[in-house]
Amino acid sequence: MTQRQVLQAFEQYQRSRTQFVQTVAELATRPQNIETLQHAGVVSLLRPLLLDGVPTIQQTAALALGRLANHSDDLAEAVVKGGILPQLVYSLAEQNRFYKKAAAFVLRAVAKHSPELAQAVVDCGALDALVLCLEEFDPGVKEAAAWALGYIARHNAELSLSVVEAGAVPLLVLCVQEPEIAVRRIAASSLSDISKHSPELAQTVVDTGAIAYLAQMILNPDAKLKRQVFSALSQISKHSVDLAEMVVEAEVFPAALACLKDPDEYVRKNVATLMREIAKHTPELSQMVVNCGGVAAVIDYLGDSRANVRLPGIMMLGYVAAHRENLAMAVIVSRGVSQLAICLVEEPEDHIKAATVWAFGQIGRHTPEHARAVASANVLPKLLDLYMDPGSSEDLQAKSKRALKGILQKCTHLPALEPLLCDAPSNILKHVACQFSKILPHDSQARRLFVTSGGLKKVQEIEAEAGSALQEHINSINNCFPAEIVRRLRARSDGVSAAVSVLQRHTAAWHHPLQLLHASDLRGCLQRLRLFHGPLVVGRSPDTLFIYIYIYSIYQTPLSSSRATYDQ
Repeated sequence: MTQRQVLQAFEQYQRSRTQFVQTVAELATRPQNIETLQHAGVVSLLRPLLLDGVPTIQQTAALALGRLANHSDDLAEAVVKGGILPQLVYSLAEQNRFYKKAAAFVLRAVAKHSPELAQAVVDCGALDALVLCLEEFDPGVKEAAAWALGYIARHNAELSLSVVEAGAVPLLVLCVQEPEIAVRRIAASSLSDISKHSPELAQTVVDTGAIAYLAQMILNPDAKLKRQVFSALSQISKHSVDLAEMVVEAEVFPAALACLKDPDEYVRKNVATLMREIAKHTPELSQMVVNCGGVAAVIDYLGDSRANVRLPGIMMLGYVAAHRENLAMAVIVSRGVSQLAICLVEEPEDHIKAATVWAFGQIGRHTPEHARAVASANVLPKLLDLYMDPGSSEDLQAKSKRALKGILQKCTHLPALEPLLCDAPSNILKHVACQFSKILPHDSQARRLFVTSGGLKKVQEIEAEAGSALQEHINSINNCFPAEIVRRLRARSDGVSAAVSVLQRHTAAWHHPLQLLHASDLRGCLQRLRLFHGPLVVGRSPDTLFIYIYIYSIYQTPLSSSRATYDQ
């Protein structure tokens, strides 16, 4: 065999290895191939190629491993169990920039799945090697290393502290100042991931001067960079008053408000999140947000946004209103109540509804004027519906109940309270009745309106336990009116109660679907019949009323026809 033939065998072997890793790297880009590759033992086949004498094969093998590990935690665990990570870390200090990018990609792909896999990356000594990569001249290597460090830090405070102790933060702040947009994006994202866990970690980021450099980029035209900048500032601000004040002192406002109209919804969301995290701390910080036009800007932002993008803006208004009466009034004057009412109607998700209900509670709980602004927007019946809806989450029901109680205790606008007399349960009715019992004794005009609107009649129809707070409030209300009027209205109420009893008895005996109705529902049915078909209902016996309703429910005929059918 000649020397040429020997060399041809080696060349063919090299071409085969190259073709293999390139094919695997290409196949790993498509999710439908991953399971087949895994069953074929691809990880164990790629491992020796990481030490191949040909740099291109090494780089492509690392790239293929990164794509596989990025796809699922099972493959990431296979990479860890295969002993590949120490091999990659060792090579990071020795190989060229292309291999370093590929190796950092593998470390990121493994670390992203869980704290345990991220800890495995830390345990193999990857942090020191990645920090050294932040000092590389090549921006692609810096970007890959910063990305891997961010994925390690994002899981929990312990891993984030490990990144800090490795000396990554000062170098990440230097990366924020790089001319390449991609490097700045990832560095800002990593600083955000480090800052979010605790005040101490956020303070470490602040101590390196990160806020000033981040604040300089809030008007950068690149949307992805602004996302990460506002995210990092939010994560710093959320921990304490001092950190929030440092962000404010960097003069991010009012410039940041312009970004509430950014075309990118995540930029808008992160700006609103920053404002929320600042406003929640103190009345003074909330006042600063109000003074720079932040409340009006957020209300406009709510009108332009949908779904979860609205959530931080809704909460920001709630935090501002919670601090002081004048701040809650600033929300009202800026037409925040009407916009929140729109959000409550439009948003289907319970957690967004819960935040909106909470914000209403913070606005309306201060004074009668605040409560009237909320009640005038017809919000109270909606809160009651959410509280009584069995499909509402426990959190939404609890927040609705708390908001109702806080607003009702301050509300003196009686026309807004009257609708609640029909439908509210006793634990809410007692707060409604309490307000009537406070106001009616001292307001003759309110007493006249209460009778003519049917409010006093509704009070007589309330069934309260003897000696309960609700019954005491009802007695106080009745004492405001002549006894003869109260007696007549109560007699009518007793007639309705008798009709309800007959309806329930008949429907149970006839096995009619009406038997599924609760007494309160039947009572409401009779009240509506009296309202819309008074001449046909008033004065009729309970048995006659039952026949009317029964014929109507079967034939779906107007009540007048039901009466004609009955008369026949």
